[in-house]
Amino acid sequence: MNGRLEGKVVLITGTAGGQGRAAAQLFAEHGAIVVGCDTRSAEAAETVEMVRNAGGQMDSTHPLDLADESGVRAWIDAAASRHGGIDVVYNNAGATRFAPIAETTFEDWSFVIRHELDIVFLVTKHAWPHLVARGGGSVLLVGSTAGITGSRTNNRLAHTATKGGVVAMTRQLAAEGAPHGIRANCISPGMIRTPASEGTLLAPDHPMRGIAAAIPLGRIGAPEEVARCALFLASDESSYVTGANLVVDGGWSAVLPGVG
Repeated sequence: MNGRLEGKVVLITGTAGGQGRAAAQLFAEHGAIVVGCDTRSAEAAETVEMVRNAGGQMDSTHPLDLADESGVRAWIDAAASRHGGIDVVYNNAGATRFAPIAETTFEDWSFVIRHELDIVFLVTKHAWPHLVARGGGSVLLVGSTAGITGSRTNNRLAHTATKGGVVAMTRQLAAEGAPHGIRANCISPGMIRTPASEGTLLAPDHPMRGIAAAIPLGRIGAPEEVARCALFLASDESSYVTGANLVVDGGWSAVLPGVG
């Protein structure tokens, strides 16, 4: 195994599939002790089996509702006790709803805030003392191109607000973490092909289904491409990087006009 994360204890939320599963596999391949969680038990257990079958180390708590503070605290404290501490926190999990503002209910708005901001706060808050005790570490947050641009084809006010919030949280965490040796960075993916995007933005009836034509690199990204960027930010190779927002979108947000 390549030792870019050798022996580091890494918490990854949302490991049942997509980008979380890809990160769990890649981080374990590079020597990390991966601690995962998800609400989907069968798929989360499958990820653990895949990692272990490949020779990696991983355990998982599932089902786990990351909006349940007591459950989050118990998951994190148990992981730190079991493995002797925590080195990396990867806030990958999230869930959203899309609708025009006139059709967005307060319940929809609250759902997105809860599942894209609250869960990031809770996991980071309860992992923070363990990172401080360790003398440093890396916190990764997942933003989105939605947090830095508007869209004419995807009605996503709540999602835009939460992902903009995640980018802002990253900068504040970097400021508060620096005295403790804790780095905080954000990864903002563009269009990535996952089960969730296949059922929404890339569905045959969605106006964004042809988005690849507007992406400078001419294609939709893969979860593994996001995971490789996360690996860099989690590892000591990025030891002088904090407060950054790494956009992983094939150049989509950098070149206008385009479908977005």
